[in-house]
Amino acid sequence: MGVTDPAGPVMDRDEVDRALARLGAEHEAIETSLLALQDHAGRRLLEGAELTGVTKERWASTEAAITLLWAYFDAYSDALRTARQIRARRRWSSREDLVELTELLRGEPVTLAGSAAALANAPTLHGGPGRLSERYSLSALVDRMNELYASSLDMVVAADAVWSALPARIDLLAAELQRTRQLAHSVGVRPGEHPAGDDLERITRTLARLREQVISDPLAFWVPAQGSSAPGGGRPDTTVYDREARALEDVRREIDAVLTVRQDAEKRLVRLRDVLSRADRTLAEARTARGEVLAKIAATEVPVVSGPPTVLQEQLATAAEYRRHAQWHRLSPLLEELEQKAEEELLRARESLTAVTAPLAVRAELRGRLDAYKAKVARLGLAEDPELAELYERARRMLWSAPCDLRVAEQAVLRYQRAAAEALGGPDASAVPRQFGPQDSRGEP
Repeated sequence: MGVTDPAGPVMDRDEVDRALARLGAEHEAIETSLLALQDHAGRRLLEGAELTGVTKERWASTEAAITLLWAYFDAYSDALRTARQIRARRRWSSREDLVELTELLRGEPVTLAGSAAALANAPTLHGGPGRLSERYSLSALVDRMNELYASSLDMVVAADAVWSALPARIDLLAAELQRTRQLAHSVGVRPGEHPAGDDLERITRTLARLREQVISDPLAFWVPAQGSSAPGGGRPDTTVYDREARALEDVRREIDAVLTVRQDAEKRLVRLRDVLSRADRTLAEARTARGEVLAKIAATEVPVVSGPPTVLQEQLATAAEYRRHAQWHRLSPLLEELEQKAEEELLRARESLTAVTAPLAVRAELRGRLDAYKAKVARLGLAEDPELAELYERARRMLWSAPCDLRVAEQAVLRYQRAAAEALGGPDASAVPRQFGPQDSRGEP
């Protein structure tokens, strides 16, 4: 309803009746809204809560506004009641009645003490020291009540929305946290012993503090909607809750990894011991073979075979100790490192054995080549050839005697090959590779 000029013309009976009907409808709507606000669950919670921070400040102002709202409403009701009584005096109101009604309906008939603008100071209907009374028209009073109602409802709805959303979610997360703590404890994930255990303690403290803050200061966790003027426009701020929920999920994944390590640790340790044992046996075989090579092969450089690395055995013992004490967060990376190093150690041992036994392999290859040519010569009826028999016997003595000079023996085998090739009328034996080493094994007899 727009504000009218009280100095305007006197209202007629129809205008008065229409104005009274409109003001009556507004009165009923305002009363319904005030009663709904009075019964609002959020307002009842605010009245009984021990508030802190911004909510405490806003609720003090809102309580004053609600008190003022009822004072305004009572004054509005009194003015409306007076106007209705004047109109009810006569069926056809006199001019004096119409003048009085015009003043009531278009003028400023309501006088209230204090300023409704300073809500933080909790103005009362009786005013305070140094505060002047103010006069209102009924339409201006309705506008003021609408403003106070909107701001009061906004605060109440915001607090109720936070209380409806966050505490329940925090409680659910806390219950999940408790289950996770029990599982963590069962697998040895404890504060001070495992980072995930420390994280669980921190999440527990944060959630307890968050719940306490949400209960006492819900408006600290309210984000108003941008550009919205509707009461309660906005959403609860779940930033802290969401962060802790993600942290708990990370802890759950860590505990799952710990469970996996716990379940597989013994198998992995057994496998590690087996790999390192094979590496040790291979190195032992290489050392034995080196002695044999030094005794049987002359003029050959044989690489030294190192012993098994003690650091791997020490780390393996440390891993077993971690398993006994359920220190899974330390065991997991150590097992991964040990598995890689153990495979590398086995490969090194095999390479050492291959390098050490290479001269024996060359000797075996020369022996095989010599026997292959002898069989070929015999198959073609030249076994009784004196020159071939002498060359064969000379090469055989060199290859089956100790120590064996591989370079000299190789030359003897090549001479026999060449002579056999000439006797058989085949290609020149000089085409046979004459390089000393394992490559000779590729030579064709």
